[in-house]
Amino acid sequence: MDTLKSMLSPFAMNSGGLQDTLKLVVIGGTVETARRASMSAWNGFVDSFFLTAHFSSHDYPYDWLMHWLAKQPAWGRSREFEITTRSIGRLGLTQSTTGDLDDDEDDDALVHGRKKRRVAFMPSADTTHTIYYRGHWLRVTRTKNVPDYGNECSLKISVVARNNDILKQLVLEAKREYEKDAEHRVHIFMGDTTYSCWRWNGARQKRPMSSIVLQPGVKDMLLADCKDFLCSEDWYAERGIPFRRGYLLHGVPGSGKTSLIHSLAGELGLDIYVVSLSSKGMSDNTLTALMGAVPSRCILLLEDLDAAFTRSVTRDSTSTGTPTSTKDKDTAETDGSTLSLSGLLNSLDGVAAAEGRLLFATTNHIERLDPALSRPGRMDVWVNFTHATRFQAEGIFKCFFPSKPSANAASSPPPSDASQKNLPLPKRKNPSHAVPLLEETEINVLAKRFADAIPEDELSVASLQGYLLKNKTRPRECVDEVDEWVIQERETREKLKKEKAEREAKEKKEAAELERKEKEEKEAKEKEEKEAKEKKELRTKTRKILRAEAALRSTTSTVVSTSDSQALSQEEAQSSASSSESSGSDSSTTGIEADTEESVTSEDEGGRSSDANLDGDETGGKEAKEKSEKWVAVKGQQAAEA
Repeated sequence: MDTLKSMLSPFAMNSGGLQDTLKLVVIGGTVETARRASMSAWNGFVDSFFLTAHFSSHDYPYDWLMHWLAKQPAWGRSREFEITTRSIGRLGLTQSTTGDLDDDEDDDALVHGRKKRRVAFMPSADTTHTIYYRGHWLRVTRTKNVPDYGNECSLKISVVARNNDILKQLVLEAKREYEKDAEHRVHIFMGDTTYSCWRWNGARQKRPMSSIVLQPGVKDMLLADCKDFLCSEDWYAERGIPFRRGYLLHGVPGSGKTSLIHSLAGELGLDIYVVSLSSKGMSDNTLTALMGAVPSRCILLLEDLDAAFTRSVTRDSTSTGTPTSTKDKDTAETDGSTLSLSGLLNSLDGVAAAEGRLLFATTNHIERLDPALSRPGRMDVWVNFTHATRFQAEGIFKCFFPSKPSANAASSPPPSDASQKNLPLPKRKNPSHAVPLLEETEINVLAKRFADAIPEDELSVASLQGYLLKNKTRPRECVDEVDEWVIQERETREKLKKEKAEREAKEKKEAAELERKEKEEKEAKEKEEKEAKEKKELRTKTRKILRAEAALRSTTSTVVSTSDSQALSQEEAQSSASSSESSGSDSSTTGIEADTEESVTSEDEGGRSSDANLDGDETGGKEAKEKSEKWVAVKGQQAAEA
């Protein structure tokens, strides 16, 4: 301090303000240093004790935590909330919070054909909420991000703890509760060609395997093969085989291919990832990126594989799978789909292809597939789906009309069919469609009668299901009217077949007529062009001939005039030697007159030549006329001299 005073002593007389300024600078610097030190210490303390977990709406943990938070009482008692009529969560699960407003009446009751709306209370976004969990206070913040595609949200959970065990326990508990509530649903994901990613498309109720009726042994074989594959990852790795399995389901439309895949997904607990190969924007790079982003345990579905590279709207046996008209070709080029067969093959089993997935491909015409696409290694198991057989008809009937449980059903063990496990329980207390429960013996008799009335391998499974749906509460009447329905189906099929044949014949006739008209127009156009060309050539030839004639006439006139002048000169010389002076003058006069007549004749000929060459070449006529006038002038001069 003494040193500072000695330094400032020269200014002591007039620098009192400077001393005050320096004091303030020192004090301010000290305070700022202390503030920064305290903030650094506080941040270090927070980093040591506060743990923060972030969850994005693109991944499953976000849905687990949101489902878990909806069940917490503190979440429903939030002091800042949104009021909505939402009754279903993003993934199809009911996420009603504890603060929702419920009516005393049945929630499943229908009002004018639709369910009653539930008033829900949802905590507001961008607001921090506090929840007590296992001795710790959780600070939860839900944030809505800038939506690039749909509604994107994020979740942040902070807690004061020495380690992250509490957050791990929270995530695992939320996962268990979510899977318990979601065990009756199958989640569907669709490939997004714009962003080359997968988008959630909805959740569907699981379909029991007992509702799928195939030929004996087919369903059990597929289910056992899928389960064996999912448990054989080490076996594939030890032998150096890619851990992939492909199933090709081929057959007639409406035979249950997609329904079987839905049932297998529910039975195996897997999600379904659907790729539309003919969608706009699909390319080799996009498909490769989608295939590489497929999870390891899922079902990858390629529907209508035979129609992947066509823009046709028909799927009959006459379609070749390629654009037939110029319009179709232009559409195929401009719709943005540039997928090639080579790109599809590389995406299925290339280096970047995902492993551990079950690939299912469906097609109605297996003969159209390239052998490289359907070979083993890409499609390992083939299953043929045909029209409904009597065995299938009987099984479908029993599935629609269950029998009344027998007296000893309570004491008997539950059925061993694995497909009956994990099925959703009926929610409606008083179903509006009451199906009469008949005795098992009567159901068996009705099912046998129904199957005998169905022609073998003629009707599709979808048509049988449609008929049973129309008679879902009339099992006896359904069997009594099945013969009449079969006749109607045959008549309808024949009618549609006849209409299709007539339409195809009409289209063929119109195409032939259009082709004939186009051919006639083309021939007429070619004929006109040919005639115009011939006229042009004829006009050119005519001009050439006229030019030649004009030149010939001009040459002939010159030759004739020269010979006549020589003959007249000789006659004049003879007459001048033998006759007198008067006789000479008379002969000269006569010669002049003769020459004048010759020149007039030549002029007339030149004029006629000019008139004849008027449409051809006027130059030749003019030259002939000039030569004729020159010759007349020379003859006149000779006559004057004589």
